[in-house]
Amino acid sequence: MRRGKGGGARAGPRPPADIIPRRKRPQVSGRGGHMAAWGGSVLEPGWLLSPAGRPYLDSIFPKNQRRAFGLLERPALPPNLAVPTVTYKLFVSGKSGVGKTALVAALAGTPVPPVHHETLGIEATTVYWPAKLRASGRPVIFQLQFWDCGDGALKKFEHLLPACKEEADGVLFLFSFTDRSSFEELPAQMSRVVGPDEENLVRVVVGTNPPSPQPRFDLSPQAHVTEGDVTAFEETWGLPVLRAGSGPGARGGREGLARVAPLLDALVERLWRRDQIAAGVAPGDEGSPPA
Repeated sequence: MRRGKGGGARAGPRPPADIIPRRKRPQVSGRGGHMAAWGGSVLEPGWLLSPAGRPYLDSIFPKNQRRAFGLLERPALPPNLAVPTVTYKLFVSGKSGVGKTALVAALAGTPVPPVHHETLGIEATTVYWPAKLRASGRPVIFQLQFWDCGDGALKKFEHLLPACKEEADGVLFLFSFTDRSSFEELPAQMSRVVGPDEENLVRVVVGTNPPSPQPRFDLSPQAHVTEGDVTAFEETWGLPVLRAGSGPGARGGREGLARVAPLLDALVERLWRRDQIAAGVAPGDEGSPPA
């Protein structure tokens, strides 16, 4: 990967030809990119961790350990199990210290940083996530490219935000349940990052609980952001809030994989559904992977 002027990693060579590239997608209306009429799930929940999904799980989880993939690497499958790969780019946005880098590490199965360090530039991480479409019964491998950039670097170098959003498919807006100010800043943050002409970007709000000497994740009265706060935000903005805990289990082992599976399923579900709605495909019929 090439190094950018902001000190972070920038996208290098294009992916192999057999990976389905991103393309310009039609605009999708709806406040916050949320589509209330989605209906049921278009993916089969828990399929990857079931016996039927075992060969695909082994491709990203060899020898009971998550594999870290480079930019040009991809899961290896037998020819008879080859499936399309759909690529999405996601920008991870949030106030400094809310756990952006820790969340990406947990999703990728790499060690979660024990203490907070400001990300100096752009860090791009590739996560592969196999899933099965309900209607067709066909597996698809999603390639998620998470672009994480330190809040301080974004403010110092004006070119970093456009680079993070270039050809992006969605934005993860993070806040910490232990930092109420990060939650209260969400509306301004969303307005600052996503312009009025970028409604095609999928907006995903994730609440985190950054690493601490005694990791925990709950919505107890001691938390700075309460269940009532979350419910009010969801009703006002029409955006469901996803929850991501952090701790010893959120690493490369099977327990860590099980913990991040619901969040990864939710991400690919929203991105895939957005594309199908934009393409005019009926909600109950996913159609074929985009070409």
